[in-house]
Amino acid sequence: MFSEKRGSKLHGILLIALFSCSAFYIAEFPFIQRLSLSPLIVGIILGMLYANSLRNHLPQTWVPGILFCTKQLLRTGIVFYGFRLTFQSVAAIGLPAIIVDAVIVAVTIGLGVWLGHLLKMDRELSLLTATGSAICGAAAVLGAEPVVKSQPHKTAVAVSTVVIFGTLSMFLYPALYRSGVLDLSPEQMGLYTGSTLHEVAHVVGAGNAMGSEISDPAVIVKMIRVMMLAPVLLIMSFALARRNRKQAAGQKGAKPGKVTIPWFAFGFLGVIAFNSFDLLPQPVVEGINNVDTFLLTMAMTALGAETSFEKFKKAGAKPFLLAGLLYIWLLAGGYALVRWAVPLL
Repeated sequence: MFSEKRGSKLHGILLIALFSCSAFYIAEFPFIQRLSLSPLIVGIILGMLYANSLRNHLPQTWVPGILFCTKQLLRTGIVFYGFRLTFQSVAAIGLPAIIVDAVIVAVTIGLGVWLGHLLKMDRELSLLTATGSAICGAAAVLGAEPVVKSQPHKTAVAVSTVVIFGTLSMFLYPALYRSGVLDLSPEQMGLYTGSTLHEVAHVVGAGNAMGSEISDPAVIVKMIRVMMLAPVLLIMSFALARRNRKQAAGQKGAKPGKVTIPWFAFGFLGVIAFNSFDLLPQPVVEGINNVDTFLLTMAMTALGAETSFEKFKKAGAKPFLLAGLLYIWLLAGGYALVRWAVPLL
């Protein structure tokens, strides 16, 4: 009986792996590459297409395999994401970039939670949306999901907002820079791009369109934001536990909230520290990053497979309105920080 259950779980995992292989194949199409859509984004789209067409024909015994991909594989993927970073890259870019990134992350999350409250949004969804806008797009949403303990469809909605506004930025930033609307030097434009765009892929796409003197610092600044994911998850975990304890105190018989320690956040930092010593040959690190991208693609695909359009309808337009307001803050607030505040540092 146990062997039969494990076999059925494996079927669900293999199904998601098959969709993920398709996502990698589709991501190589010239049209998709011009949009700089990563396999992660293609994967969640494929998963959602499946969820809204053939999902009802899936044996229920396969569902645990899909859920395994949304939990265990997701956390493993976040840990190995650290091989993309080193502490040396932080030191090289300088203190102003770190300060700008910290301000962008803190204000975006705080503003997102406050605006979500004003819009009377679901707390989990507003926090996921704000985290995705603040740090590193889909990867940040995936990282926050185990801490927030949200439902898969909320994660998918938050990721969708990141995709829409991040993709828009990828085309808008080069156009604004070339037209002279953004009165920034190449160094400032690199800082602005890396500190305000959503996805790493969006930063790479926009940066390449403006030249290497902008793209190189932009990617480093972006990766510093990615590095901030770990401390943000720890703070978020303690804040949510504190809120739950306050709520439990006013309810008879309610259990106080426990702090959810995101072990994968410590693993993420540990991998960054290990990678900073440059002990592994570059081809090995590149191979690990390729495997990690596949794991994250599986997690995104599985989340998509758990998301139907009915759940999007229930979420309504408010998540996209919230993401739009945060996008305006990133455009205007980020520009003000880079244009006027950075020279004073």
